[in-house]
Amino acid sequence: MSDSKNESFARSSIRIYLRLLSYVKPYWVAFVISILGFVIFASSQPAMAWMLKFFVDGLAQGESAEFLGVPLIWGFPLFIVVVAVYQGIGSYLGNFFIAKVSLGVVHDLRTDLFNSLLLLPNRYFDLHNSGHLVSRITYNTTMVTGAATDAIKVIFREGLTVVFLFAYLLWMNWQLTLVLMAILPFIGLMVTSASKKFRKQSKKIQMAMGDVTHVTSETISGYRVVRSFGGEQYETERFYNASEANRQRGLKMTQTGAIFTPSLQLVTYGAMAIVMFLVLFLRGDASVGDLVSYITAAGLLPKPVRQLSEVSANIQKGIAAAENIFEQLDEEPETDSGSVERERASGHIVIKDLQFSYPGTEKEVLQNINLVIEPGQMVALVGRSGSGKSTLVSLIPRFYQHDRGEILIDGVEVSDYKLRNLRKHIALVTQHVTLFNDTVANNIAYGDLAGAPREAIIAAAEAAYAKEFIEKLPQGFDTMVGENGVLLSGGQRQRLAIARALLKDAPLLILDEATSALDTESERHIQSALDRVMEGRTTLVIAHRLSTIEKADTILVMDQGRIVERGSHAELLAQDGYYARLHSMQFRDETPKSE
Repeated sequence: MSDSKNESFARSSIRIYLRLLSYVKPYWVAFVISILGFVIFASSQPAMAWMLKFFVDGLAQGESAEFLGVPLIWGFPLFIVVVAVYQGIGSYLGNFFIAKVSLGVVHDLRTDLFNSLLLLPNRYFDLHNSGHLVSRITYNTTMVTGAATDAIKVIFREGLTVVFLFAYLLWMNWQLTLVLMAILPFIGLMVTSASKKFRKQSKKIQMAMGDVTHVTSETISGYRVVRSFGGEQYETERFYNASEANRQRGLKMTQTGAIFTPSLQLVTYGAMAIVMFLVLFLRGDASVGDLVSYITAAGLLPKPVRQLSEVSANIQKGIAAAENIFEQLDEEPETDSGSVERERASGHIVIKDLQFSYPGTEKEVLQNINLVIEPGQMVALVGRSGSGKSTLVSLIPRFYQHDRGEILIDGVEVSDYKLRNLRKHIALVTQHVTLFNDTVANNIAYGDLAGAPREAIIAAAEAAYAKEFIEKLPQGFDTMVGENGVLLSGGQRQRLAIARALLKDAPLLILDEATSALDTESERHIQSALDRVMEGRTTLVIAHRLSTIEKADTILVMDQGRIVERGSHAELLAQDGYYARLHSMQFRDETPKSE
């Protein structure tokens, strides 16, 4: 059973590592140059031991001593300089070009990770917190380079150094060298054992780092809530616990390495001690220079052997990080099997026998929804929180994929549209406004709207009752709004989101609590703007304010995923049913506007 686990572990590691190395392919020229540099560097190592043979023997010979046909007094110093230059060239080529490969791999991995986030279904973001997603892009990718390039650097540079030194030792005395090579199986067993521990501990460290990032990002984004509710102590303790868990796991991994390295050194130096004993005991007719040269070359071995043993930790860190990264890259993107594209939809919506459950759950969020919306109609959805209103409107742009029933736009199932084309026909404004750390103008003209003329941007802002406050900003439309519009009020952010939707000029308009952050005066102005905008557009509105929904052609009252009542504002009040009760509870402070 243990052997089976070991084989599975080895296969898994090799598979992940080979996939990781595929990211090196685009940089193969730089990679080959770096390997050439490491070959040059490694081949220079035995030269120092070889030179000492002539130097020591030459001391006994006096002035008559020669080195490569040149008097030793001139030849030896000159050769040292030549070897140093040779070694320096190899070191530069190896280190510079492997760094070029390393940075390229990090860049490509980060780009692939970020691009995958843009294609993943909404459900993925529901199940994964943002801190861990950010940690993958920032932290895990740097861990990967330890396996993809830094480890390769050590393997080639130190590995080739060991090969060249062993070759030189075999040439000098193959019997003694075989004694030294007897330790290799022991080293292999120690490395395999330590690798499993490093892999397991590295995974835990990456999870802990994700927790640190998550707590930090939550606290920064919610700093107003933290301060207003006195959450400083709670957040301090939460961050301390996350950071302490990361510290403990890092310390445990360091402890593993701290035990492993000296143990390996003990084995290596033990073998060296035996060799030294045999050198002195079986000296034979070897010259002093031969003995010094052999001992020097053998003495150079422990350092590269130790570095090769330590590379296992970096490789396992990288493999653990790569495994986490590839899990995300292997996630299925949003289903986009549609082929239909329309220049502009008319806005005719038909929903038939729609039922929906979120993936992984059995509870039906929507049950038996049937609805027909004619082009240009305004339909309002009302009901208690959790009744399914937002879920229903989220299915139209396919933020979630329904599997039972139909949603037709202009007679075509939404799943038959190409995703980008489907969403091109829909403008969405939600209660939770997202703004980017960019200018006001760029936040209005975002994404596909980026090429919009300045006049159109200003007109959209004016129609959304935003132009007045924008012009009072320090740089007007060119003012930076801060992270998620932190420099603006809630109502101002909402009006920019509405301006963005107006600029899109889509035939379908979805307003999910779009006026919730507006004060009464702002809402009065913007409502008239929305009235103009909704002309000729099919509009779905989720709202609690009477002034918004009383003008709807149809009001749908939802409860526990079902449509329990439908009709106009007046018809539903006259029924004195569910809607009338909601009206009396939620809108008793509002007075209907007289016609």
